[in-house]
Amino acid sequence: MVKKNACIFISGKGSNLENLIKKSREYSFPVNIKLVISNNKIAQGINFARINSIPFLIVNTKKRGFENLILKIIKKNKISLICLAGYMKIISEKFIREFGKQIINIHPSLLPKYKGLDTYNKILKNKEKKTGCTIHFVNKQLDGGKIINKKFFFLNKNESLETLKIKTQKLERLAYPEAIIKLYRDR
Repeated sequence: MVKKNACIFISGKGSNLENLIKKSREYSFPVNIKLVISNNKIAQGINFARINSIPFLIVNTKKRGFENLILKIIKKNKISLICLAGYMKIISEKFIREFGKQIINIHPSLLPKYKGLDTYNKILKNKEKKTGCTIHFVNKQLDGGKIINKKFFFLNKNESLETLKIKTQKLERLAYPEAIIKLYRDR
């Protein structure tokens, strides 16, 4: 099996990054993680790149031309797939167009519900009975791309922000690798 080269974009703890790195070590998993990019120089997830000897880049998104720098490095590393995993920055239409390959994202709700930020609070405020996570293609609409995979669970009536987050992240670790496998199986 010839694996595709993937790049993971992060901003924080990197729990999905850690999981995807572990999965990428499996023979039958369709991608190798070749690069990690973060917009946060103190993102804990960078340590997973270090521990696993994966090159990483920390970009200052306030500097002009940062997307051009990313595109240059991604092309140099022959990246075929970008996975956003808690990357808290909107990808521009120009970047999407110039990359010209697949970019996917994981979102902590059952899209199309609760796009954008503050998802967990919105779910609790609206007393949802069911929630989960969604992996989707990135397009010019925020959290609006075609859905690849969804997983759900039912909420308890005394669900807290913390328990909701833990349950969602547990599902994310199953859903993200499944979505990547599905991407390449469906070809």
